[in-house]
Amino acid sequence: MEISQEDLASFHTALKSSKRILALLGAGLSASSGLPTFRGAGGLWRTHDSISLATPEAFNKNAGLVWQFYNYRRHMALQAQPNPAHYALAELARRMPGFMTLSQNVDGLSQRANHPMKQLQLLHGTLFELRCVDRAVCRYSETNFTDPVVPALEIPTSDLDPTSNEARKEKGNDLDISDVQIPLPALKREDLPTCPKCKTNLLRPGVVWFGESLPFHVLEAAEDFLNHPNDIDIMLVIGTSAKVYPAAGYIEKARERGARVCVINMDETDRPAGGWMDGNWFFRGDAAVLVPKLLEPVIGDIKASE
Repeated sequence: MEISQEDLASFHTALKSSKRILALLGAGLSASSGLPTFRGAGGLWRTHDSISLATPEAFNKNAGLVWQFYNYRRHMALQAQPNPAHYALAELARRMPGFMTLSQNVDGLSQRANHPMKQLQLLHGTLFELRCVDRAVCRYSETNFTDPVVPALEIPTSDLDPTSNEARKEKGNDLDISDVQIPLPALKREDLPTCPKCKTNLLRPGVVWFGESLPFHVLEAAEDFLNHPNDIDIMLVIGTSAKVYPAAGYIEKARERGARVCVINMDETDRPAGGWMDGNWFFRGDAAVLVPKLLEPVIGDIKASE
């Protein structure tokens, strides 16, 4: 990974004079922590279409299966650790009141890096919020990092197939559950998390499923930042192609407010919404390495601030 020193110097010059910065985060940021993407859950879920599990209809039809999928994702997220990019962005938030982060990630890594919550908007919710399925009347929600959520959701590690057993032995019994294929137990409704407030409905993961609207308060916060009287200096696009709306729309709106776009991604074919323009920066490589280096003039050595 080679960084153009000319581009780096240009970005640092712009950063040091910036007052308002907007960041858009995607799965590529968490990939640097070793976390599989939503569509790459693998292992336990090779025989399932993960997209088809992320709908209200799937939950109504088979809440046990959906909960097993999301409990698996919670478990994997808790095994991962925030990387230096998470810490760098959290430090920038502490040092720059005019910095706002819009995250498409649900893994909780930004929160665990102590990113100030007033400057972190979760577009797709989080795996670590549980809420009652009855949003019209009950509206109960809680933050929950318990693994597993309930005992019945314990990830099974027995009855491994022979191939996985051999792989496990070769790794010195260091079981990587993303590599194993295990029959999933059929769960009853009473086995699943129940709302402690209404004591009637199930709890569900606090993520945005396909077909659902993004959280209103998040959209409102994003619009308030974009419509602020003062212009935006820089738009950081980290670990995401940002080709799906509303994410793509935020880049366009930031540009309308004067922002220069800086893309940090492993895929050099990814282009920001609207394409490349004069004054853009593209840094190809690992966000965990690049982001602290890019923000260093403002945050200093991130290792000293973690």
